[in-house]
Amino acid sequence: MHPSLSRKQFPSSDLNAVNARQTPRTISLNGFDVEAKRRELQAYFTSTWEQYESLFAPLLPEAFYTRAETLRHPLIFYFGHTATFYINKMVLAQFTDARVNPKLEAMFAIGVDEMSWDDLDASHYDWPSVAEVIKYRDQVKARVLALIRSMPLSLPITPNCPAWLVLMGIEHERIHLETSSVIMRMLPLRLIDKKQAAQWPACPHTGTAPALHWHPFAATTIELGKSAHDLTYGWDNEYGREVHQVADFKAGTTLVSNQDFLQFVAAGGYEQTQHWTEEGKQWLAYTRARHPRFWRPALNGTYVQRNLFTEMPLPLDWPVEVNYLEAKAYCNWLAGQTGEPVRLPTEAEWYVLRKSALGESEGTDNINLAQYASSCPVTANPQGKLYDVTGNVWQWTETAIDGFPGFAVHPWYDDFSTPTFDGKHNLIKGGSWISTGNETIAASRYAFRRHFFQHAGFRMVISNSKPEAREQDNVYETDASIAQYCEFHYGNEYFSVPNFPVACVQKLMTHVQGRGGATQKALDLGCAVGRSSFELAKYFQQVDAVDFSARFIQQGVKLQAHNRLRYTLPVEGDIVEYREVLLDNLGYADVKDRIAFMQGDACNLKPQSTDYNLVFAGNLIDRLYDPAQFLSAIQTRLLSCGLLVLTSPYTWLEQYTDKGSWLGGIKVNGENFTTLDALKQHLGATCDLEETLDIPFVIRETARKFQHTVAQMTIWRKREVK
Repeated sequence: MHPSLSRKQFPSSDLNAVNARQTPRTISLNGFDVEAKRRELQAYFTSTWEQYESLFAPLLPEAFYTRAETLRHPLIFYFGHTATFYINKMVLAQFTDARVNPKLEAMFAIGVDEMSWDDLDASHYDWPSVAEVIKYRDQVKARVLALIRSMPLSLPITPNCPAWLVLMGIEHERIHLETSSVIMRMLPLRLIDKKQAAQWPACPHTGTAPALHWHPFAATTIELGKSAHDLTYGWDNEYGREVHQVADFKAGTTLVSNQDFLQFVAAGGYEQTQHWTEEGKQWLAYTRARHPRFWRPALNGTYVQRNLFTEMPLPLDWPVEVNYLEAKAYCNWLAGQTGEPVRLPTEAEWYVLRKSALGESEGTDNINLAQYASSCPVTANPQGKLYDVTGNVWQWTETAIDGFPGFAVHPWYDDFSTPTFDGKHNLIKGGSWISTGNETIAASRYAFRRHFFQHAGFRMVISNSKPEAREQDNVYETDASIAQYCEFHYGNEYFSVPNFPVACVQKLMTHVQGRGGATQKALDLGCAVGRSSFELAKYFQQVDAVDFSARFIQQGVKLQAHNRLRYTLPVEGDIVEYREVLLDNLGYADVKDRIAFMQGDACNLKPQSTDYNLVFAGNLIDRLYDPAQFLSAIQTRLLSCGLLVLTSPYTWLEQYTDKGSWLGGIKVNGENFTTLDALKQHLGATCDLEETLDIPFVIRETARKFQHTVAQMTIWRKREVK
């Protein structure tokens, strides 16, 4: 047990102690009293923070550093990550420029999903002690509470005010309360402190599951999406409007139980690959799974189930917990048994179920830690003619997540949703026993890769209508800013101006090759959609490509993984044209695997981003919140005699950089002080300026509107240390 954690524990082993300290499922953005809302927000933050720490209390020290799930970091990362999130977002939103612990804030910033650019190589991380992270969390908690007490506040809370950022951090931590608990279910029980674990008791009730029954639903029209004026906090993918025509269907009245699924296992369902999708077959071949992840074979062909911190004989009338691939295989198997078109519900069909069962209200359900620290019998919580439309376990759907019409990212978290818009992340609906906050509301939309595990099971429907399939390889990028950059990097040349990323790399390489420079390792900072990274890979054995925006990085990853990139360009008004880029045509097919795309903050890079022969920062420096700190730190990432190459049109703007942090474009002692003057001042002590030149570029906005800009390139060589 960790004494420093135990002081934050709930005092009783009864879960009612948890309930007593809970706030409502989420708080309203509106109110009549600003100071009352400030107190409510502070209570919501504090209860969330303490509840999150209480989840980690039963972990013995080794548990924090054990990789229980190979696609996730060890739990020490998640213990620190939710605190780091607040600081990184406060810096991004310019509510502060002071970090608490830059080293931890680089280490704990990203790497929380299975995206291609996530760096999950354990050898790259010198994890801090639990005590260090507890101290760090305490410092961040004090910083956030100070923000809540001092920030300007008006009602209703809107997406551009500090209170929205606080809510973003709270809801982010509530997500990780749940996802961390999933990882904990995979830890060896020897790493759990039983006394502390008693504060998270599982449901004591179990029995025989009921027979499956079906309830009919008539064809209807349903509207999905959240209004911009809704009075609860929402993630970007919830907003917009989409109307669905839902055909008539039948739905299972209960979630599929362990007893139901046991028949599939006993019938050899995991060995009979005809029931599985192609993705499912690949997953089976890789994992060699023969039963659900949270089952463990016991004596005489029986199973035990792993709950959060304990095991028990398989509770037959609890919902089975599986990934989408397993749920889909079961549906296909049952369809073969019955001759009925059995499948998972779509997102729209789930909303039909919810409207029928609950209307606009919240029902009695095993959610928000209101009943147990586990799921419970599938008939324990009736809702209209059904059970568990919300709560108990999440329910997999057939719907791959995408934005609704009107979707727009929030600038403080631009990669919350868009990396999942790839046709490979399916929505889960309804929430689980540990879903809290935003996760509990009807509009919430969370999605995971189909092979991932959550506290998720499934309900089945019988329907002759087939859900729409959406494959990643057929998607055209329509986001205007991203598509504009795709054209800038990979598209046509306009007005005889050469491609900018290619021109930059060709020019800087004359300084590498002309001086016999080493070409082992390059860093492309602010890589955007990746053209300069691919060009550098022609010359360097390893290219680390880093950008703050995962949405931009995703385009380079798509091209790297699928050899194809598609996007739409505006012509005029609503008229667009479609573009396709092929990696083979660009000449990068043989070098693409030299690139590692990573999300990161140029002003706070991870420790392993070091020992470079070249650092290229293209059109980046005038978009940094602390360019002077960047220049100081980036020199330490260069090897002796390495090159630092900067390009920029020096368009300093206060929306990116506080005026007091501008490097140039200002008056000093009444005289003009340019950015080049500042670069010489900051770099001259350790680097030699080898060349200064202008490189023009053109960015297309529409077929008849273009930006013509001239960037200055400065090429600096770090002096050899003798």
